[in-house]
Order: sequence, then C-alpha cells, then structure tokens
Amino acid sequence: MSDILQQLTQVLEDRKQADPDSSYVAGLYAKGLDAILKKIGEEATETVMAAKDGDARHLVYEIADLWFHCMLLLAQQGLEVDAVLDELGRRFGLSGLEEKAARGES
Repeated sequence: MSDILQQLTQVLEDRKQADPDSSYVAGLYAKGLDAILKKIGEEATETVMAAKDGDARHLVYEIADLWFHCMLLLAQQGLEVDAVLDELGRRFGLSGLEEKAARGES
C-alpha cells in the first residue's frame, strides 16, 4: 500500500476516538453509517458530473473525495484498505467476463 494510503488509514482510525466537534471525520463517525453512505453517494454523483464535464483536474479532485469517503466507510466497518487491494489483486489477470462468471453474474 502506498505511504499516503497508510497514513490516511491511520488518521481515519485515530479519528474514531476524536471529539465529533473537533474533526470532520469524527463527526461523520458519530452520525453513523447512513451519513457516511449519503456522503459516498454525493461524491459518486459529483465524480460522474466531473467526468461528463471533461475537466480532468476536477475529475481527479472528485475521485479523491470519493476514495477518501470509501476509505472512511471501510474503517467504520472495521475493514482495511488492504482487503480491497487484495481483492483487486485476486482479480488481476482475469477478464471482466471471467470474473463476473465466477460470481455467477451475467
């Protein structure tokens, strides 16, 4: 995992113990799963809109927001980024069609 992902993972863990009034992340943790999921939905929509606008810089900015909030969700659920990276590694080298077939999807 890259250094920035490791550092961010640690910050997200540390914020679980922080005062919700002192930290954006601690505030989202305090509001619970629905608030985190809502934020991911908002960021996903903003990512789609940035892609449609064709502004590469804005798209990167929005994807960073989306990834951040997905990492926050993983931390809230007691999961680590490594679990996602491991899953991507497992899929690497498989065609998308093979991977979907292995899951029983068409």
